[in-house]
Amino acid sequence: NNCVMLGGHSDSVAEGPGINDDGSGSLTLLEVATQLTNYHVNNCVRFAWWAGEEEGLLGSDYYVSVLSPEENLKIRLFMDYDMLASPNFAYQVYNATNALNPVGSEELRDLYTVFYTSHGLNFTYIPFDGRSDYDAFIRHGIPGGGIATGAEGVKTKAEQQMFGGTAGDWYDPCYHQLCDSLEN
Repeated sequence: NNCVMLGGHSDSVAEGPGINDDGSGSLTLLEVATQLTNYHVNNCVRFAWWAGEEEGLLGSDYYVSVLSPEENLKIRLFMDYDMLASPNFAYQVYNATNALNPVGSEELRDLYTVFYTSHGLNFTYIPFDGRSDYDAFIRHGIPGGGIATGAEGVKTKAEQQMFGGTAGDWYDPCYHQLCDSLEN
């Protein structure tokens, strides 16, 4: 049976409690699982809460590295959710293209694009550069992608016009800091 897989990381950096990075992704997975009970799906859906992302993508790398070739082929798509509650947010979609990644990555990118567009929401594309748990999947031929709301990057004036907030400030001023708490 073919599977779609969704993941986020359950660890944080030593410097902070990790409510946004990545408690927000972990909670998003729980919400997707809850909402999925309202639908009938024909294939399996796997949810993963990775350990050791902040220490070098350890959990997801290990998981994919021990998949048998048959199990690898069963995972048709991996969706990554890392930092979805940045206070100075931008709706960001990983710019995963089929030219540089396993075929199907661009189609996932386009599904997120259609979602935001159909709901009248602005979005931006961000680099799909291996900085989160999707990296092991695409390196093993599994299409991947995901969404985020911003980390240490600085919001541009164009993004301020699209999403509000403050241009020139980080998307999450508490990224990898002690203040990455509920108050953030």
